[in-house]
Amino acid sequence: MEAFGPVLAQLGFGGVAGWISGYTLKKIGKLLALVLGFLFISVQLLAYAGYLEVNWTRIQQDVEPLFQQETLKSFWQKLLEVLTYNLPFASGFAAGMVLGFRRG
Repeated sequence: MEAFGPVLAQLGFGGVAGWISGYTLKKIGKLLALVLGFLFISVQLLAYAGYLEVNWTRIQQDVEPLFQQETLKSFWQKLLEVLTYNLPFASGFAAGMVLGFRRG
């Protein structure tokens, strides 16, 4: 059992660090959604009042590629690569991050 002590400690610390990171990322995502929703409502109100004109077709063409499955998967993999860079407890971190993101 003593041989597994350091491994269990790294997995435990990695799991806790990952959980905290995932939880925080989800909270930041919720805040970002709130800000973007407020911005959208503001733009729509200004457009409705005649103060500005929005080319929604152009915006859709520019934004749509960002939400394709390959782009989102690539972003997620890059995020995990950055957050687990040079960490010996990367597997515990990744698992904890998923759990923290689900909980947040």
